[in-house]
This record gives sequence, C-alpha cells and structure tokens, in this order.
Amino acid sequence: MTANSSSIKYTLFMLFGLSAHAVQAQVDTTKRKPGELPPTMEQVEVVRDYRPILADAVKIRQSPDLTNIRAYQPKLKYSIQDKKLDINTGTHRLEIQPLADLRRETLYNSYAKLGVGNLSTLNGEVYLASGEDEFMQYGGFARHLSQKGKLEGQSFSQQKIGVFARSILDDFTLDGEIGFKRNASNYYGYNPDLPDANLDPSSIAYSDIYAKGELTSNFTDNDALLSYSVKADAYLFSNNYDAGENAFAISANVNKRVNVFNIGANVSGDFASVKDAAYSIGNHIGKINPYVRFKGKGYNLTLGANFVSEFGSQSQTNIFPAVNLELAFIPEYATIYAGVDGDVKRTSLRTLAYENPYLNTNIAIENMTEKFNAYGGIKGNGGATLGYKAGVFYKRINDLPFYVNAPNTIGPADGSIYNFPRFDLIYDNGENNIYGLEGEIDFQVSEAFKLGGKVTISEYDIENEEEAWFMPKFRAEGNTRINITDKVFVTGELLFVGQTYAKVYESPYFGETASLEYTKVTVPAFADLSAGIEYRITPRIGVYAQFNNLLNTSYQRFLYYPRLGFNAIGGVNFSF
Repeated sequence: MTANSSSIKYTLFMLFGLSAHAVQAQVDTTKRKPGELPPTMEQVEVVRDYRPILADAVKIRQSPDLTNIRAYQPKLKYSIQDKKLDINTGTHRLEIQPLADLRRETLYNSYAKLGVGNLSTLNGEVYLASGEDEFMQYGGFARHLSQKGKLEGQSFSQQKIGVFARSILDDFTLDGEIGFKRNASNYYGYNPDLPDANLDPSSIAYSDIYAKGELTSNFTDNDALLSYSVKADAYLFSNNYDAGENAFAISANVNKRVNVFNIGANVSGDFASVKDAAYSIGNHIGKINPYVRFKGKGYNLTLGANFVSEFGSQSQTNIFPAVNLELAFIPEYATIYAGVDGDVKRTSLRTLAYENPYLNTNIAIENMTEKFNAYGGIKGNGGATLGYKAGVFYKRINDLPFYVNAPNTIGPADGSIYNFPRFDLIYDNGENNIYGLEGEIDFQVSEAFKLGGKVTISEYDIENEEEAWFMPKFRAEGNTRINITDKVFVTGELLFVGQTYAKVYESPYFGETASLEYTKVTVPAFADLSAGIEYRITPRIGVYAQFNNLLNTSYQRFLYYPRLGFNAIGGVNFSF
C-alpha cells in the first residue's frame, strides 16, 4: 500500500473517533417509559466532502499506472496477389492441361491415277474438285478402262466423264451431276457344243447421257418446319443397234413432325419411252405413298399405303399396304423390325444392259409387280465396333423376268451353223414365290481395320418355268480394308455366287420359228477373289497394284460368256 493511502486511513480513523465522542455527550440519561419520546433532542450536523467507498469485494487490488506513454504504430502496406490458395489436402478441381499445337493434316481435293497390266489392261482416272467451301463445291471426273481376253472378240472398254456441284445453304442443300458413260464389248460367246459354228463377234456399245439433281432440306429440331426433298433424274440411253430408252423421273417427299407423330407422303412420276427395230412403247408409272409415323422411345411404327398407276402402252392401277415396325427391345444393341409392302418396278432397258450387256434385239418390256413383300428380323450394334442385320423375307411376284439364251440358226443348204450367243427376256406371268434369309455385318475395330459382308439365301417357287433362270440360290459378298502402317493399305473383296441354271432352246433352221423345246444347262458356282495394295511414297504420291480373279477361274455369270482369268493392274496415283 502506498504513503497516500496510509494518510487517508489515519485521517478517517480520527474523524470516526471524534464523532463517537460527540454522540456520547448527547446521550439522554432520563428514564422514560417504553415508547415515550425524550423531552429535548439536540441535532448535530457533520459536514464533509463526499467520498465514495467501495466494498472489499469490488476493490481493485492494483493501482493504475497513470503514465501516458503512446506506443509507436508503424504505417503498414499490404501487397494482395490475385492467386488462389492451393490446398494440397483433399480433392480439388482438375486443371485442364493444354495440348501441344498439332499441325493440321493437309487435305487434297483432287487426284489422278494411271495404271497398266496384263491382258492389255489400261486404266486412267482423274478427279477434280474445288475446296471445302460449303456454299459452293464443284468438280469433274473422267475414267477409262480397257481389257482384252484370250478368246476371239473378248474385249471390254468403259469410259465415264462428268461434272458435279453442291451447295449447302442455311435451309436446304442442292446437288447436281451431268455426265456421259459408254460401255463396249463384243458378242464373244462360245458354245462348246458347236465348236465349228461361225462366231458372230459383232460389237455392242451402249451410250448413256444422264443428268440428276436433288434438293433436300437441312436437319432441324424445329417442329414448326417441314422436312422435304425433291429429286429429278433423266437420261438418254441407246446402243448401236437402234435400240434406245429415254426417261425422266421426278420424286418428292414431305414430312411434318408433331410430337411423336410424323405425317408425310412420297410422290413420284417415272416417264419412259422405249424403242427398238420392231416396236416403240411408252412405259410410265405414277406413285403416291401417304403415311403416318409414330415415333417414340424404343419404337417406330409407320402406317401407309402405296397407290401405283401404270399408263402408256399398258394401263393398270394397284394399291398396296406400306407398314413398317421397329422395336428396340435392347436399346442401342438390338432392334426387331418387320414390315409388309408392295410395288410395281419398271423394267428398264438401261438396267438390263448394265446387268447383262449381251442382249438380243427387240427385247420384250413388261413391268414386274411385287404384289406382296413381307420381311422381318433383327438389327443393331454389338458395341461401337460391330453392326449387324439378320432377317427373313417372302415375296409374291407377277411377271418375273428371266434371261434365256437365244437360239442358234442352222442353214438348210450347206448345214452351216451361225452362233448367235445373245439373250432374250421372258416373263413368268403366274404368281411366283420367293423366300429366304439375308444377313449383313459391318465390323470395324479401328480406322486401321474394317470388315464387311452380306449373305443372301433364296428359294424360288416358280409357277410356269422349270427354274428361276440365272438366279442363284446363294450369294455372298465380303470386303476388307487394313491399314498396315500410315503408308501401306491393303484391300480385299470376295464374291461367291452359287449354282444357277440356263434355258437353251433347240436351234431352228433359217426361216423357221425357234422351237419351244429347250435344254436345261447347269452354270457352275464360282468365287471371285481380288486384292489390292497401295503405298504412299509421300503425302501426294503413291503407287498401287490391283489383282483380280486371284483363283484364275474361267467362271461364267451368263452361259457361254466366260470371264477373264487372273489379271493385274499396277500404277501410280498423285494427289493435288
């Protein structure tokens, strides 16, 4: 305790002592009854300064330090960085790692190819195209291929030249192409049963001038808009025997989507005129196919009808159902499909000549009516690398066309034989039934390996003819492409066609009508295996080799016309 506090204590003690003495001097000694007031009372007032006194319980036992000393407060500066705190514990957002700049691969729009091979093979091809501008893409192409076999007159040549253009606009896309094709060969057919026959090695050449165009609406998610397409196709087709076909076809499709509904129609008109030495006919077909499609999660159902009208030299109208169902019972992996429809297919001289160029003159033209076509099966994907389809079909057809060998002609005087190995076209006017199995597979492990194939097994129930002439019951196709390295590519193709039968009429004499008697001749099954290899010396220059009919079989697709044996083509290609 300090000196100041001690002096205050003694002063207070003296004051309390004096007060007690003064009070004692005023004590009343007079005896009074209880409750009686004293007769006199003196008042004593003590006056002093007010001093607050705290109880011991609230006293601060420490004297304050009254020294006024202000501590130095330095001026602080803060440098705040724009950087997040990196916490290493726990999980945190992954940072995107930038990739090194990759050099864009140079793409070339045009190329030229030149090759030669055995059997007097000459192959040349050029393809020219503009850039990648979607507003306007255009170009042209030209090709020549010629070969010569070992038989007399066994030669082939093909030429093709054309120009094309495409424009992708905001709402629709335009495509167009104009070109010229020419296929030439000889009637080199040889009948081993008539080895002394005078062969008719006449040449046959087909010329085809064509033009086609298409306008298609671009895809949109807007239900308020229609999807549509319009396609036109025209050609002038002829051979060097005054036979020809001129045709113009136009078709259109319009479709409106409303929620799960699609309402639309397919409309087409096919107008053709065919002429030969003995006839000139008009062959026109109009079709209208309205439909309603219900499309939802896991299903797609189309209900419609196909109205077909034939007019021109023959007139007929048919109505066929058009029903199709797809049901995904394992989404993205397996879809069941089934359908029923019918149609009338125009018999075209142009199509016949591309399939079998050794036609006779004055070919009969009748349209094939597919009265009933039922099909069904399963299709889908086995992961990202495998696509497949397997199904069954049944068709009922009227006026089914068949190729038959035209009869030879024997002279009555000297007995000389003239071998005319050409083909006529006949029709079975009854109800012919075709049923069978079909399957497709598309297997792609990566860009380095691709494999595809298709198999068709058919059975024919023909009403009036003994066999379905030249129609195989088994047909298989396969193809593959393998990128061995970035510079070496290998391709392969396989075609297998089962046994077929040919109808060969007995030979008449000059001036006589061909006999109705015929001989059934078996055309053996065959396999055609081919392979190719290409090596890129530089991104622009490469060399290639193509090997056809590696099994070197002298097979026949059509009787008396054996195909070329083993042949090879090698050359160089250049991109620019």
